[in-house]
Amino acid sequence: MLNVTGELSGDSWGIFTFLCAALCNLPALPALNCSEELGAGQSIQQTYDLTRYLEHQLRTLAGTYLNYLGPPFNEPDFNPPRLVRAEPRVPSATVDLDLWRGLTDNARLAANYRAYSRLLCYLRLLDGQVGTAELRHRLAHFCASLQGLVLSIGGVMSSLGYPLPAGPAAPPAGPPGAHAAPNDFLKKMDDFWLLKELQTWLWRSAKDFNRLKKKVPPAVVTLRLEARGF
Repeated sequence: MLNVTGELSGDSWGIFTFLCAALCNLPALPALNCSEELGAGQSIQQTYDLTRYLEHQLRTLAGTYLNYLGPPFNEPDFNPPRLVRAEPRVPSATVDLDLWRGLTDNARLAANYRAYSRLLCYLRLLDGQVGTAELRHRLAHFCASLQGLVLSIGGVMSSLGYPLPAGPAAPPAGPPGAHAAPNDFLKKMDDFWLLKELQTWLWRSAKDFNRLKKKVPPAVVTLRLEARGF
């Protein structure tokens, strides 16, 4: 019978004494730890947040870099067609949206992983070419964040059981200058389109991860019993 009068019976005194003794000797008892496992849902959320942060970072970086390139690249209405090159310098994000959405989650994640890995290589090349300390600092900071995004996408793929894409992420190898623009203006065009493609990739990736996180349940809080001294 449940005792609700406030008085302790003999059995209740025994239970109370046992609990007091247990509390006094907690260091000798197994430790009960509450931890949140980093599941796919939380990994996707973190990747989405990082993508949105990179979008914000890129707006600041692009403004500074286009001013460094000078006119007409820093003019608001400058929107030239992309030149057709024998060897595309950067991975293009120009894909039909219906076709893109028709891909599997694995295929979209793999495409994002490969694209950002290669875009990162080209950004690091820019870092060694610019002539101002402020721009080098901004590029280095953005490269570090983009490297984090590549690792985060890899973590999402692993948490969902997908293998990482095979093959090198670096730009195609060749003799020095083999893929370089033939003149300074075309070199600036390449840099302009690098930033343009980054902007489009990040915009689309944010949408991808926003949809993906709705498919995956949130992380589960679990209680883990760790035995110490036994």
